[in-house]
Amino acid sequence: MRLHFLVDDWSGPARVVLTQDGDTVHGTVEADNEARAFEQAARIVSLDHDGTGYPEVGERDPIVGELQRTSGYLRPVLFHSPYEAAAWSVISARTGPAQAVKLRDALGETFPPPRELLELKELQGLPANKVPRLHGIAQAALEGRLDREPLLAKDPDEAYTELQELPGIGPFYAGLNLIRAVGTTDVAAKGEPRLEKAVQARYGRPIADVVESWRPFRTWISVLMRANA
Repeated sequence: MRLHFLVDDWSGPARVVLTQDGDTVHGTVEADNEARAFEQAARIVSLDHDGTGYPEVGERDPIVGELQRTSGYLRPVLFHSPYEAAAWSVISARTGPAQAVKLRDALGETFPPPRELLELKELQGLPANKVPRLHGIAQAALEGRLDREPLLAKDPDEAYTELQELPGIGPFYAGLNLIRAVGTTDVAAKGEPRLEKAVQARYGRPIADVVESWRPFRTWISVLMRANA
């Protein structure tokens, strides 16, 4: 697996190649801050968390077990950073997926660091009212409000509320950032209609009735269920 991303200390781009040999994953890194880039790459593929106990959830819940086995015990793949996820949220809101990807890619081969994003005046195809929102995301990143470690350490409800204070980030995108960028393992997804529909189809019950049985991997299983749907 080849990854190319902006290191989240804004020191520059990184190129990381991950290979797997049995149960061991090896990585080679090209970056100014190699240690930070390697840690970030591990987080992107959810290898920064101990997965001990993940199969046990499937052993006591046959529906989860079936999805785990058929997916190869899928772990969530995350955004490169909460900063990029927040910026993507602004770019993609009320925009078609293909157009949103085109706009993101127009910003550079790797996503621009916050100070560079602050210099953005306009981008063809991007609504003018989104530019100041992106500036707000960049400023929040410089202030440390999108640093992954503090967000992960907070109570999830507190982090979810704080993320909604960012410009252009409502409840749905706050949940996206918390689960698919901060990289939690045991936070239940909120406001995910497709996930709720998938759970209803699989269990014949609402998600609130089954999610507690997914502890301590509610996030991972939410992503597993959503990916399968």
